[in-house]
Amino acid sequence: MVDKPSYLNFDTKAYAWKPEIDYRKHPELYRVGKGEQGVLICEPYKSEIGPYWRFKTVEIAKESSAKIYELFLSYLEKNDFIGADMARKYLQMGFTRARRYANYKGGKKYDKEHDHIALARNR
Repeated sequence: MVDKPSYLNFDTKAYAWKPEIDYRKHPELYRVGKGEQGVLICEPYKSEIGPYWRFKTVEIAKESSAKIYELFLSYLEKNDFIGADMARKYLQMGFTRARRYANYKGGKKYDKEHDHIALARNR
């Protein structure tokens, strides 16, 4: 069996997080979920945190993670649990993405041009 990315068969209708919801105005609709679920959908946090999410080089990763951590602390000060949870998720995703760049040339894990087959890891 060929290992393919999970987003190829993604069921958006069944997904708990919806892009049209403002989770700051409606925190009761937020679901914690497992891992980093919802991070690229939940507004306004996606727009507030996402622009700082950069991890291609060590220097960029340090700058990005420092800014996102500042946002995390800011959300905590405001008792904004969802913002803090989202910032935490972005930091976790950054760690994963940094490992991806370390393990795969150009940060690409799958070959889109060849039926999404897994690419070889850096040696």
